[in-house]
Amino acid sequence: MLELILLAQVLITLLYLGKIGLWLILGVFLTLVGLYLWTVKNFLKKKHRKISYEDLPWLYKGIMKMANKAGIKTPEVYLLDDYIPNAYSFRNSIVLSLGLFEVLDEEEILAVAAHEIGHIKNRDTLLFPLVSCGRYFMLVMAFLNLLFLFSRSTFGSLASFTLYLLYEVCRSHWLKQREFKADETALHLIPVPLALKRALEELKYYEDLRVRVKESALPSIEPTIERPHQKSLFETHPTYEERIWRIMAEIEAMNPRERMFS
Repeated sequence: MLELILLAQVLITLLYLGKIGLWLILGVFLTLVGLYLWTVKNFLKKKHRKISYEDLPWLYKGIMKMANKAGIKTPEVYLLDDYIPNAYSFRNSIVLSLGLFEVLDEEEILAVAAHEIGHIKNRDTLLFPLVSCGRYFMLVMAFLNLLFLFSRSTFGSLASFTLYLLYEVCRSHWLKQREFKADETALHLIPVPLALKRALEELKYYEDLRVRVKESALPSIEPTIERPHQKSLFETHPTYEERIWRIMAEIEAMNPRERMFS
């Protein structure tokens, strides 16, 4: 659906603006590619420290075991020097903040890591940046079409802006579903499924602090356990309550052997 909306935006721009529209599309596309490459190159900063086996053997072994079970290469793990509990993933890497180790036990930290492994296994670290780039593309093209088209074709400019709003709605729904899917994947990777529920319940208490966490405003995978403090029309993360409810439903649906440690 998102691809079709992007295609419709491109066709409207080409139909109403012709060669000018083509140059605008190419300009915006190349700018976003440049921003994305710059973000990937500069994502890791001094406050990110790579964790080795000697640093935290239990964490390294746990992540390696879960990655093998998920059928993916063992992710690199980075420690973020931040007291706010947070976790996210990018490419084939997982970032865990120091704050997580202050508020969660080992089982719960591994559950959080399993959620990030779920994103990696489900190719979200590839898809999220593409969807984010698509969002910026739709926004810029809607603005340019309003600027160039409003005097020529009110219908074309309004159609372009409507497509942007439709993209935002579909993107919001898609991102929520990916969060649920990462949780579902995690439940089949960790030895104690209820550890993920406990971790989310604990993290919910730190939501007011986490609302200020903004790792990058450029296209990149978004923090995967955080959600905005206030509801918005384009909410990209399900609530903790929604996730916990689905986790419990998934655990209930597991066979007795899978649930024996929960």
